[in-house]
Amino acid sequence: MARTLRPIDEPGFWKVFLVFLVPLIATNILQNLSGTINTIFVGQMMGVQAIAAVSVFFPILFCLLAFVIGLSAGSTVLVGQAWGAQNLEKVRAVVGSTIFMTLIGGTIIAILGVLSARHILEALGTDPSVMHLSLPYVQWMLAGSPLLFIYIIYTSILRGVGDSITPLIALGMTSLIGLFITPVLIAGYFGFPQLGIIAPAIATIVGYLAVLIFLYVYLNKKNHPLRPDLAMCKHVRHNPELSKIILRLGVPTGIQMVTTSVAGLVIVGLVNRYGSEATAAYGAVNQVLNYIQFPALSIAIAASIFGAQAIGAGKADSLSRVTKTALGMNFVFTGGLVILAYLFSKYLMALFITDDKVVILGQQLLFIVLWSILFFGASAIFASIMRASGTVTMPMIINIVAILCIELPAAYLFSAWWGLAGIWYAYALAFVCLCVMQGLYYQFVWKKKTVQVLI
Repeated sequence: MARTLRPIDEPGFWKVFLVFLVPLIATNILQNLSGTINTIFVGQMMGVQAIAAVSVFFPILFCLLAFVIGLSAGSTVLVGQAWGAQNLEKVRAVVGSTIFMTLIGGTIIAILGVLSARHILEALGTDPSVMHLSLPYVQWMLAGSPLLFIYIIYTSILRGVGDSITPLIALGMTSLIGLFITPVLIAGYFGFPQLGIIAPAIATIVGYLAVLIFLYVYLNKKNHPLRPDLAMCKHVRHNPELSKIILRLGVPTGIQMVTTSVAGLVIVGLVNRYGSEATAAYGAVNQVLNYIQFPALSIAIAASIFGAQAIGAGKADSLSRVTKTALGMNFVFTGGLVILAYLFSKYLMALFITDDKVVILGQQLLFIVLWSILFFGASAIFASIMRASGTVTMPMIINIVAILCIELPAAYLFSAWWGLAGIWYAYALAFVCLCVMQGLYYQFVWKKKTVQVLI
């Protein structure tokens, strides 16, 4: 089940990488699909106002995820290093410290969020006509957010010890529960109460609670090294030294996510100037790009985990091999999807758009940016390998520079020159520049540093 990096010195390391990678890609795709299907349920069964009410939570959710994904990024690196060193006590200490911070932070967020939900929604400019729907939905989602946080943290940590299968099983379980319970509670089927707008929130809470119970039983039954038994629970406490390292590794990831989100809102505002057809094309193109980016991001996550394990095992000299393997996977997986997207672009656009004119527009925009996803994937791999060693600040700065100093100015300038298409030229330019900057820093600065174990 859990894999260490001992096979890294053998010719078949790419097979170990691939076996870990495939469930990780499947998990990311399933995560996006389940969210899309739940949104369809709400829209089809409750109408446009309900979609608007639910959509208001997205920016709030993104900020919350920036907090928890930052924690998981930091803890996964430390877990990977401790696991590579085969030091189970250190692994448990990192897990315990992370769970403690998540519980405390999640509880505070839940309480303050529920109490101030109306003020948050008003600050976001929520339409008064949907406030009566948005408020209860957001309050229920915030109340259940600690369960979401623990779920994300624990499944991320499982990957840190080389287990990508269990997180896929867990996500499959939550998705199935949500897909069943959401329509049942919206409409009140099988004698259940008709809960309306809070049904998706209740289904989400039930799903995460059920999967946490499942993980407790499953991991203990399998005698998994990260099973939540008494030995693990003893480590769920404040550990100042570990907390400091986890936050040092994780905060830059959170900052980077928020920066990306804000830049995305600016780009949307720019696209909206070109009318509803441009906005529809933007949404469809981004949907396609998301599915192509998932393998690239999954490869980067795998590279970070294997890199951390290599460092923990005292095989820092093998990091170059991890990097080359990841870059090769990016070329094959991401490159293959890019080619397929070019070949079937019309059909992909037609999945999201019915207007033939907008489909053609979406195709044109997709053609401009598709190839650059390969560079995006490579830049993510360079950053993830450096993160595995504890180098997080400079890769974050490079990412922010690419967004604020290249992507946004270029989007405004190029759109003035070439119209709507200029925005996608700016995306492509930013991805290429990001890759070049991360690659140069990786090759000429980071590789000359002495890599040391963090814990």
